[in-house]
Amino acid sequence: MPFVDAKGIQLHYVEHGQGDHVVLYVHGNLGCVDWMNLVWPHLPKDLRVIAIDWRGCGLSDKPALEAAYANYSMPQHAEDMIHALDALGIGSCGLCGHSTGGIIALYMLDKQPARFTRFLGLDPIGPMGIALAEDKVALFSQMKADREFTFRVLATAAASLFDVATLGTERPAFAPGTSDEQKALYEHLVDMTRLLSDGIWFGTPHNLAHEHEDGMLRARQKQIAHPTKILWGELDFWIPREHMEEMAEQMPNCSLEIIPGVGHSMNVEQPAEFARRFTAFFQPANGGSSV
Repeated sequence: MPFVDAKGIQLHYVEHGQGDHVVLYVHGNLGCVDWMNLVWPHLPKDLRVIAIDWRGCGLSDKPALEAAYANYSMPQHAEDMIHALDALGIGSCGLCGHSTGGIIALYMLDKQPARFTRFLGLDPIGPMGIALAEDKVALFSQMKADREFTFRVLATAAASLFDVATLGTERPAFAPGTSDEQKALYEHLVDMTRLLSDGIWFGTPHNLAHEHEDGMLRARQKQIAHPTKILWGELDFWIPREHMEEMAEQMPNCSLEIIPGVGHSMNVEQPAEFARRFTAFFQPANGGSSV
């Protein structure tokens, strides 16, 4: 399995497709590259898509914590991704960010605007960050300690896979239309959370709250002029719709599409449809990227 050296941090990555048109996919919090597993078969072979595990996630290195989780900040994750692209010899490319991967991608756009062609946000955390309520922050300690509790909470990030009446119960039940592939992937994604570092479990909510309080990136969002599309599931329990509407209003070339019947993770909930939208957005005719 391949790794790339990001200035001394070994990051695990996967690739789909080949050719000159390149897209970097940045996964969300508590995630890993495997959140794209059901999407890969639906993507065209001539679109090269690279997905990289953040530091602290999946199979990537998990550095010891620095004070105030400084080495797990959103700008640090963005720098890691940029260093990884450098090491892989990727010049210009498109960006797709899911959930917290959205704000990481926005930092990348802000740091190196000429390098990136366009941005697709899948239920992204925007430049305003997010300050979770105390009860939601407290969930992370219990999730780290208890896989079954993680199963229950993570279900809210893929709501359409479950019978909505059972969300929040001891063991949410899969909805009748959920495929065996989706069920197996969901169980695997829950298992992958067992590998996360404390920099992810606790550093991510801390640093997202810092982004919300700091407001620096939020103040700069009008300067992020890349062609941008946001896909937001109407059943998303985690990302406020008003944050998405603010991005669409403030970012010069940003549009927002509300996706009915899907939650926070279209790549898991409706992988074929997500792949179709992903391909349409990044295809060369729309300004696809090149090495």
